[in-house]
Amino acid sequence: MRKRVIWCVLLSLAGWAQVGQPDGQAAKLIALEHMWNEAQVNGDSSALAAMVAEGFTNTEYDGEVSDRQKFLADIRDPQFKPTFMNIDNVKVNIFQNTAIVIGTYHTKGTYRGSPYEHVGRFTDTWINQNGAWICFASHTSLLKK
Repeated sequence: MRKRVIWCVLLSLAGWAQVGQPDGQAAKLIALEHMWNEAQVNGDSSALAAMVAEGFTNTEYDGEVSDRQKFLADIRDPQFKPTFMNIDNVKVNIFQNTAIVIGTYHTKGTYRGSPYEHVGRFTDTWINQNGAWICFASHTSLLKK
């Protein structure tokens, strides 16, 4: 009986430890999302290259799909000048080594000399490889142009 009680306590503690872990991982993923926005505003394709996987796919609000190479080239495009990017209402769902991060975004800037302002939703799929999170897919949907 005593062994059974000890096992129950140990299993409860193990479960509690696992519940606590995703919160720390969720905070890391939210920080990565904010770093992503900062890198875009600063045109820092090197920082973004470290965050996106070799097989990365990006689907834009207008339906354009790009691979990693095109996504990074677009960030380097001198005609693309974001001045503001912010995310809000961020939720993180983690299952084993995969995380889905969803939220809303607001961005402003100019592209080819024309101003833009977008408000939309995003969904990013992250995979934890060797202890580091890397984004495999990103999708945005426009709510307001």
